Amino acid sequence: MITSEPVGEWFWEPAPVSDAAENGTARALGLLSDARNVLASLGLVAEGGTVSVVLSDRRAMASPLFAVRDVPVEAGDALGAGAAAAAAEAAAVGLLPDRLLTLSLKLPGEWTESGARRRAEKLFTVRVDVWGEGGVVLVLSTYADAWLTQDLRERPQPEVAAENAPRLTAALKRISESTGSEIDPGDATRHARPTAEGFADLLAEGAEYDDSWSTFEVPARWKRLMKLVPGDSAGQDYESSTEHPVRYAHVRQGEQVLGYLWAAVGDEAAGYEPRTAAGDAAFEAGVPWLLKLRDLRLRGFGPLEALNELLGGSADGSAVESVVHEAASLDALEELSGRY
Repeated sequence: MITSEPVGEWFWEPAPVSDAAENGTARALGLLSDARNVLASLGLVAEGGTVSVVLSDRRAMASPLFAVRDVPVEAGDALGAGAAAAAAEAAAVGLLPDRLLTLSLKLPGEWTESGARRRAEKLFTVRVDVWGEGGVVLVLSTYADAWLTQDLRERPQPEVAAENAPRLTAALKRISESTGSEIDPGDATRHARPTAEGFADLLAEGAEYDDSWSTFEVPARWKRLMKLVPGDSAGQDYESSTEHPVRYAHVRQGEQVLGYLWAAVGDEAAGYEPRTAAGDAAFEAGVPWLLKLRDLRLRGFGPLEALNELLGGSADGSAVESVVHEAASLDALEELSGRY
């Protein structure tokens, strides 16, 4: 299953950079590129992704001195000319003491299940922080449970872990070697406990939380989605949950499924579920459809009527298919949206 928040993170502290104002940007780009190349060499990440460059005064982190976000990485170029150009602009502003330069890379990647390759548009992120005083930190985050012996709904999947975890273990070791620093596993998340080799065996020690997918990830996705929707939803939107079966249609952009527009069979609930494997685009695509649902509700349409009204329509580059499917519950559709 694919999450919007990290399943686990790992940290490294390479040697400090001398003269951060002069050398900090190049160091950050080099570490970011090296980590990406390690992951690519093991078949964990694919070409593409996006880079963000942010320079902040640490006393006013909410108002960056310079920020360029989600610059596309062109195929065939580990980071892309856009990343180098943005980093050069940040360097011109100046990496002085009390300032922090952050370069982050969102990476599409692949894993296997029973030999079949699966893909997520944000399988890993790599982040490098360089302080104006010279300190450096590298952070690797993953957004999948393919490395775990138990999925996020507490179902055993030792075969899936056996297919994928060894490559993650190898990546962590190689990044430690390339940075010349020891790995520091991050704190346990709501989903799993990172270790220096990957993740603790959940079949042996058990998960810290029951069904972390439904308990934490589904509400987190909903909050993230609703932050993107303008206006006040109070009293204007359909109910966001239901115990009844739901009917749904795929929301596509070209050949890619971005999410699912749904309506309950039996009460006043309707909404949109982002397909997390599609990355940030899945959340962005939901905004116009949620606004259309809001408009139809205010015009007196019932949930199923609203869904039928939107079938075959398009908005902001995405389109709703005309074919309607049925899921036994919203929970079942939420699980579908979290899988490949």
